[in-house]
Amino acid sequence: MRDTTRQIGSSKFPAANDPLGEILHQLRLDGSLYCRSTLFGDWSLAMPVLTGKMMFHIISHGQCWLTIEGEAPQLLKQGSLVLVPHGLGHSLCRDPGLEATPLFEAGIKQVSERYETLQMGEESEGELTELTCGLISFDQFAAKQLIQMLPPLIMLETLAQSKSRWLNASLDLIAAEARQLKPGGETIITHLADILVIQLIRHWLEESPEANQGWLGALRDKHLGIALRAIHHQPQKNWTVDSLARECGMSRSGFSAHFTSLVGNTVKNYLTHWRMNLAYQRLQKKSEPLIILAEEFGYSSEAAFSRAFKRVMGVSPSQIGSSLL
Repeated sequence: MRDTTRQIGSSKFPAANDPLGEILHQLRLDGSLYCRSTLFGDWSLAMPVLTGKMMFHIISHGQCWLTIEGEAPQLLKQGSLVLVPHGLGHSLCRDPGLEATPLFEAGIKQVSERYETLQMGEESEGELTELTCGLISFDQFAAKQLIQMLPPLIMLETLAQSKSRWLNASLDLIAAEARQLKPGGETIITHLADILVIQLIRHWLEESPEANQGWLGALRDKHLGIALRAIHHQPQKNWTVDSLARECGMSRSGFSAHFTSLVGNTVKNYLTHWRMNLAYQRLQKKSEPLIILAEEFGYSSEAAFSRAFKRVMGVSPSQIGSSLL
């Protein structure tokens, strides 16, 4: 079998046929809640602000309007997928002029821990709109880097017929798993919803000019992408501007200037911020000896690690660890 790794300096990394693939893989979304709605006639729902969450909507029948502060109202037709990645409050409605009912006051019925249904109005009251909404959380630094760069709204309005069939089948399976509550059902629901969200993000990455700028543009860059992958794969290594420049085949000055220009940060600051955010995530999950973290993230002493952590995160690592006690 052909070797699919590429030798880069003294390290081996996977061949970068899809430079953003690793970041999408690291999204590691955690589906929090799903709601399938059956809505008749005139209706309007106000979605709350949910900091640190993403919400997606899929229109499986009919159409509706989505309004979000600072953006033009968007008409969502049957087959549309839309993602609100920053937890912003927004409204879904049959007509933008209708008074919105807060989501949590609309009569939602809980089917299982992660699945709910909602019906507003009766069949005799007018046209039917069916939509599925999902609330997604994420807890990984690379994912947060990507999500911060997304626009307030991502829409996928039309799908090829083959994808539309797959989408409808996925939604039917989500609903069936929620109703039947078989072992493993929540895992199936979560993974299917993750795929739908990643499809939306991938669509934006492929179609939007903004996805070629800043940190995302650097990941795609044939030189900087190698350096960023080196940092991401081996944050504990004693990287310097010189060693990273050698990894990607550039001069020290050319690499440093290009990195700062595209990423918007110096190489040294980026490396430090990456390490400290990874350490912060570790400490949020469990308390660990600081000397272990210092060694794992490339610091020769606990004191040096603690100083860097407090400078970047604004609190000492011991404060994060003590909050778990």
